[in-house]
Amino acid sequence: MAATMKAAIFVEPGRIVLDEKKVPEPGANDALMRITTTTICGTDIHILKGEYPVARGLTIGHEPVGVIEKLGRNVEGYTEGQRVIAGAICPSGHSYACLDGLHSQDGQSGAHGLKPMGGWRFGNTIDGTQADYVLVPDAMVNLAPVPDGLTDEQVLMCPDIMSTGFAGAEAGNIKIGDIVAVFAQGPIGLCATAGARLRGASTIIAVDAVPARLEIARKMGADVIVNFKESDPVEAIMQATGGRGVDVAIEALGLQSTFEQCLKVLKPGGTLSSLGVYSGDLTIPLAAFHAGLGDHKIVTSLCPGGKERMRRLMATIETGRADLGALVTHRYPLEKIEEAYDLFAHQRDGVLKVAITPG
Repeated sequence: MAATMKAAIFVEPGRIVLDEKKVPEPGANDALMRITTTTICGTDIHILKGEYPVARGLTIGHEPVGVIEKLGRNVEGYTEGQRVIAGAICPSGHSYACLDGLHSQDGQSGAHGLKPMGGWRFGNTIDGTQADYVLVPDAMVNLAPVPDGLTDEQVLMCPDIMSTGFAGAEAGNIKIGDIVAVFAQGPIGLCATAGARLRGASTIIAVDAVPARLEIARKMGADVIVNFKESDPVEAIMQATGGRGVDVAIEALGLQSTFEQCLKVLKPGGTLSSLGVYSGDLTIPLAAFHAGLGDHKIVTSLCPGGKERMRRLMATIETGRADLGALVTHRYPLEKIEEAYDLFAHQRDGVLKVAITPG
């Protein structure tokens, strides 16, 4: 194994570059994973633009598929050479938040008390996965073996996109027979659509303006398609529901406009399940909020992680309950990741997700 590796490094807002770094040495409870496939996330674009702050010199990325290269001396139950994934969220397993079932809010202390999102470590507080190797902390909590017969691309969505999208459906507490609207059919929104179907929604309304994405949404389980460039989505959804509104509206873009639209289409007592990463303050329109008297719920979710979550998601794929292969639209070697960032950041050529392969 070489002493150095290639890694996509955050230099400053507007610049993520491929450079050399030292291959990390795993601690007693860690594992070194050799990355075989990873990808770029919308959150990485927020980092690139300087909208989400990370340390300069940090390796970016949080969606790893790979092979165990080296195990820490305390790690049991795994073997070197084993195919594994790890979630974008890497809980420690022993914090107050973890023991309260909130693995993504791992309870790291910030300057003014507990810092939210403490479980998100890859590409946030420690070096991430857009590299030849990544150090996986607390390996026995986070490494999940990949079932035989599943390819890298089949499980590539599990670490973040699939887990996050499904969390939106789960947090919305979708019940059998519910009417659900999913605003934005990017990768997370498409996974939320698939999750809504698995949760038993009887009618799923997908909102977007990209015909290719709306077509994929149908494959994921959408029953009604709303192109917001052709019609007002609030009016279209209220018409489709006979004026009743939806039981659950999932916001998967992170904009004030889509947040408001989700609120406006909710039935009294409905739930707004928010997945978007917002880059500014949100305001709540008084009329849609019914002055606070509508029995509405607004819930947020951060991608659940840990090996049991990953096992469940891969089992869903292995048994054919979900097929997210259509989300991988482009493929690049790690050596061309700067080109991949340019494509993904500018949303050219119908890109949804880019598979990045080192070596």
